[in-house]
Amino acid sequence: MANDSLRRLASDFKTFLAAQDEDEFVSAAAPLRAAAAVSGGEPAPKPLPKMPEGETLTVEFPRADLPVAEKPSPTVLAPSAAPMAGQACSAAPAGNTPQPAPSTANELLMNTAQKTAALAELAETIKTCTRCPLGATRLNAVPGEGNVDAEVMFVGEGPGFDEDRQGRPFVGRAGQLLDKMIVAMGLTREQVFIANIAKCHPMTDPLHPEKHGNDRAPNAEEIACCRKYIEKQISIICPKYVVALGGVAAKALIADAKSLGALRGQFYDLHLDSVTLPRPVKILATFHPAALLRNPGWKKDAWTDLQMVMDQLGLQGARK
Repeated sequence: MANDSLRRLASDFKTFLAAQDEDEFVSAAAPLRAAAAVSGGEPAPKPLPKMPEGETLTVEFPRADLPVAEKPSPTVLAPSAAPMAGQACSAAPAGNTPQPAPSTANELLMNTAQKTAALAELAETIKTCTRCPLGATRLNAVPGEGNVDAEVMFVGEGPGFDEDRQGRPFVGRAGQLLDKMIVAMGLTREQVFIANIAKCHPMTDPLHPEKHGNDRAPNAEEIACCRKYIEKQISIICPKYVVALGGVAAKALIADAKSLGALRGQFYDLHLDSVTLPRPVKILATFHPAALLRNPGWKKDAWTDLQMVMDQLGLQGARK
């Protein structure tokens, strides 16, 4: 009895601390700018903290055996607000990534109406997908949602308990923190696009979907089955930057990825298996909001990552 009381007290105290720390994210965000070197001549960033052993992801995701021949129906939920100003997908490429010839790029680029229709069609395909066992245990598929002309796209690992019930991404406690992170950048949820690698809820106990704490990361087979959906979404939206939230998303999207700790602190050219991007897209890896709730001390490091994207887009962050 005493042990049960102590466990409940410890759990309540941990929840209280996490909730308190959530409200501090925007406050911590405002004063300092990251020192990450995103262009020549800028000071090099401070060394990144070493990731705890438990956060290192070593699983290899299959990429070569994807059913590329299958043509997915176009994807995602319609935007809930008007596009940001100047969000046409026509930015100059970064690094050494080859850019399509102008005529080819123009043919591949979609306008807002075309993107909306393509994403909506793909969302319907996702909602009826049964390519892997997750399709048989989900309550609702979660295609994704946001601005089809977003410059920034956030990609997590998979839906959780709340997302499975609402059919929307990042609506639980981790989603509330992600909203604060987006606001800290000087954006709103309506100005970005949010999705997951896996489109259905991976459960540790799929026979009891009503259980809380029944979440797990998608496995390699599930990610391989869902990969074409997230890749199609990225190619349609054509964001300038993809932010991979957590090691699973980063590992799935960044080739030859070894661990989240090794990936953080720099941009990578995004290369997709099943589609051709209309123009170069950069990807950055950072912590998943759920990991930040468990480890509040990592929030400063996550903020450093987000500021790298802000610097590239000229965002000033939240105003106090």
